[in-house]
Amino acid sequence: MDVRAAVEEMLRALGPYTGRDWTVPAGDLDWSCWTTAAHVAHDLLAYAGQVTGRPDSDYLPFDLRVRADAPPARVLTVVSAAGGLLQAAVDTAPADLRAWHWGPCDPGGFAAMGVAEVLLHTHDVTRGLDVSWRPPAELCARVLRRLFPDAPPGDAPDVLLWMTGRAELDGRPRRTAWSWRAAIS
Repeated sequence: MDVRAAVEEMLRALGPYTGRDWTVPAGDLDWSCWTTAAHVAHDLLAYAGQVTGRPDSDYLPFDLRVRADAPPARVLTVVSAAGGLLQAAVDTAPADLRAWHWGPCDPGGFAAMGVAEVLLHTHDVTRGLDVSWRPPAELCARVLRRLFPDAPPGDAPDVLLWMTGRAELDGRPRRTAWSWRAAIS
């Protein structure tokens, strides 16, 4: 799973729009576009911490705080930094490493969750900023294979958006509850 490629796609999609009003809601979320981007950075850093710290029963007791006065371009830089840390952690972790994410999770699971966070929240922010964007099909397909083994067949971006309650799919109503399966047996 390529966290770096997902982050680069987020920067490509959102970078040209950092001058817009990021206080608007990110799609259907209650969060603003700014808060949603900061959340992505938080999750990427938290996943990197899990991979390197290897806790077996909970999340490490640290948090990322993006300064409230940071403009959107700087928030995206924080996302890029946190994504780089997760990619480095995953790249250097032994394949048999396990760390906690609602059960034992391998490095590939943390990478897949990072990619999912980036793609899904880029979708949310682009909707909030009224920017036309579609998640890359290959990255979506990899996320579906790793985190949603029960996903129906179909166009990977459409299926990922449906699996996470962001869209309808081929006559199926929008989901109101969902979870991914990052932990492995």
